[in-house]
Formats: sequence, structure tokens, C-alpha cells
Amino acid sequence: MVKSVLVIGAGAMGSGIAQVVAQAGYQVFLSDMNEQFIQAGIAKIDKGLGRLVMKGSMAEDVKVQVMGRIHGTADIKEAAGAFLVIEAIVEDMETKKRLFKEIAELLPSETILASNTSALSITELAAHSGRPEEFIGMHFFNPVPVMNLVELIKGMQTSERTFSAAKEFVESLGKTCVSVNEAPGFVVNRMLVPLINEAIFILSEGIASAEDIDQAMKLGANHPIGPLALADLVGLDVCLAVMETLYEGFGDPKYRPCPLLRKMVKAGHLGRKTGRGFFVY
Repeated sequence: MVKSVLVIGAGAMGSGIAQVVAQAGYQVFLSDMNEQFIQAGIAKIDKGLGRLVMKGSMAEDVKVQVMGRIHGTADIKEAAGAFLVIEAIVEDMETKKRLFKEIAELLPSETILASNTSALSITELAAHSGRPEEFIGMHFFNPVPVMNLVELIKGMQTSERTFSAAKEFVESLGKTCVSVNEAPGFVVNRMLVPLINEAIFILSEGIASAEDIDQAMKLGANHPIGPLALADLVGLDVCLAVMETLYEGFGDPKYRPCPLLRKMVKAGHLGRKTGRGFFVY
């Protein structure tokens, strides 16, 4: 019997996760708050697979098979047989806590619960789920179908069985995982987001333009994308949330979010997803 996975959150991350899981041969239930969000997520997956077909990277019949393994549902109970739940909703601790408390009461006790959070405490989320031994952080990177890395984050009570099962699953997707003992920002974002934040400080101080800052890092550090363009890709709201988590978690002023970053988020200029960030799209 083919195993099934429940992905909660049909936005950019959730739909990307659902796509790679379905491509790996699993049945996927994609859930969100309402049918409109779910259908938008499924349409995004269909469009992404369509591009692969156009490039000759995927046969049309394979695309049909992959799409046939994705089932949209607003009722989590329909996915009661899933062996794994991956949460990919808004990056807000209280919202995630409420969700995990709800789904823990609906799904079998052996179901593994995973959060795609970028930086929030896995231990804290696990404690509120009521089943901390079956809880793990499973942090994919955007865009999920392209990026090869997944951070697997152990909470204080994550069991070895849960970690081993999660690692086996991630590797079955063709991804590479790194093992992380929980700390604010994990590994990648603890290094990456402060770099982005410093680039925003440089811009706000009038030292260089956004274009020149990104050009400097691409040519001077051999980065494939500049830090400000990367911030736009990630989402400035997500970058701010990670910086605030680092600042709160460590209490170190070096993690203070740049005021310009806060201002951009307040203005609703969140990057690619809104059509405007440090660059216009």
C-alpha cells in the first residue's frame, strides 16, 4: 500500500512540498483554510509540472500520474491514514500551536508531526502538540522542487524512531538532509538571514544601491543570487520573523532587525509574492 502524507498549507512552500512528495510516489492530501487556497495551490503545482513537460524533463503521462496522487481537502479527517503530517502555514508560533493541538486530537498517535518552520522552536511546538516524541522540524527551502536541502530539527523530546523515519522519508524524495539540534534559526537561517539583514542596513545607510549590493556579493563572494534579491524570493515578512526569533532567542543586539526591513513589511512590500520588495517584479 502506498503511504500517504498530509501537507497543511497550500502556499508557495506547501504546494512545493506536496509536489515533490507526489513526484516521489506518495499519495498527498493538500489542505488549507478554504477551497480557494487549496485549488490555487494545486494550480501552482500543475503549472510547475507543465513547465517540466515543456522543457522535456517530464513526460505528459508522468505529469498526469503525479497530479493524480494529489488530493485537495479542507477536512483533515479525510487524511486520517497519513503516516506523516507536514505543516507549512504562516510563520506564527501561536497559530502553529493551535493547529498542532487540533490535528493531534484527530490523527492516530503513531502519526509523525513535522513543521516546516524557518526558525521557531520545535521543542515548544512539540510540547503543545501533546506528542513531543513524534514531533520533528522538517525545514524545506524555497523553491522546494529545486532546492536539495532539508534541515531535520530534533526537539528536546524527539525520539530516534521519529528522526530515523523522517530521515528515510526525506531521502526518498531525493533530498539531502542535515541533522540539527534545535537552536534559534537552526543552521542555514542563523547564518543567512543576518547576512540579508546586514545588506539591508548597507542599503538604508546609503552606502550602495540595491543593484550594486547584490552585484558585489554575486561577483565578490560568488553567490548565485544577491542577498536583497534572495530576501525578495524568501519573503521580507519571513526574513523579519526569523530575525525577530534570533533576536528574542539569543538576546544579542547583532540580531536586531534593520528598521528598513520592518518598514518594508509594514508597507506590504514583501518581495516577489507581492510584486515589490527591494526590486520590482
